[in-house]
Amino acid sequence: MDGACIDGGRRRAPLGPLRARLGRYEALLWWLHSAYVLALGAGIMWLGARNYAWLRYSAFYLVAIWLLSLFLANVVQRRAGAWWGRARFLVNYVNKNLYQQLLFFILPIYAGSTTWRSRNALFLIVLAVSAVLSTLDLVYDRVLSARRVLAAWFFAFNAFAVVSVALPVTLGLSAQRSARAGALAAVVGFTTLAWRRWRLGQRQAWAGIAAGALLVFLAAEVARPLVPPAPLRLTSTVFGSGLDLATLHVSQPLTSLPPGGAGRVYAVTALRAPLGLKDRVELRWYRDSVLASVSDVHAVSGGRREGFRLWSAIDLARTAGASVLRLEVVTEGGQLVGRAELRAPR
Repeated sequence: MDGACIDGGRRRAPLGPLRARLGRYEALLWWLHSAYVLALGAGIMWLGARNYAWLRYSAFYLVAIWLLSLFLANVVQRRAGAWWGRARFLVNYVNKNLYQQLLFFILPIYAGSTTWRSRNALFLIVLAVSAVLSTLDLVYDRVLSARRVLAAWFFAFNAFAVVSVALPVTLGLSAQRSARAGALAAVVGFTTLAWRRWRLGQRQAWAGIAAGALLVFLAAEVARPLVPPAPLRLTSTVFGSGLDLATLHVSQPLTSLPPGGAGRVYAVTALRAPLGLKDRVELRWYRDSVLASVSDVHAVSGGRREGFRLWSAIDLARTAGASVLRLEVVTEGGQLVGRAELRAPR
């Protein structure tokens, strides 16, 4: 007979034994698939570190994830049956792939703007964890997408991260405006994914939606100083005892904090930003951990191959007794672009 065999008067599908064997190793196969996707994500990170132009497509990815997540939460998750189970599998598979491509692409862009050993490294760690979670099939399918509130929080955080880095590149918006636009996207995403249409007539449901949206917005505002102002980054800082203002060339370079209280310390920084980006930054001097001086706000225009150079200076009299003199470049919104320091000689 074709396509089946007879066993005790019962028909047995030829794929039955294969399906049973695969079922026994289902978890292992999914973990192997996750490892493969994680390796693929490394390739996407390589691309993200070299070509920001792909960020122009990020809006389509986000909208697709949002629409599929709405469909999953409001239609698929409420249905039972084999066909709806296949639909759930398909939606999750597509969403995971979209998340993976987005998050692994923006990860090296944020890494390039992260100041290590500073608090904005925490944001990069959370983003990396989020990217890895999108590759773990069993965790994503059985935990993140299966719980409505977790799916809403997951989308809200990633929407904030994507919008905050995409708008400076695609529209030239400042880091502060982009972060606030990201906060708005996070609020909209969380609110629409967390609500339940059949409970909208209940006051408690509206109160929960409002409280959740407010919490997301406040979390985004509080976390903004922790977010690296990607793709803006500090590429170099040179300290010296003199400065030619015409060329911004530092004379008598310093590698340590000079002793004594006479003279000044000059610093020239170079900021790298893509063409079209406009932002405002200030230079802050710290005597050990105490703020000693703040420069005027400088307008930065991106696109220069050698970087946008800024200078600042501080009197040595204000650094007397300091063990560390630190210079920080900070955006108008309080996001750390980078830092450099001089230490007193031992």
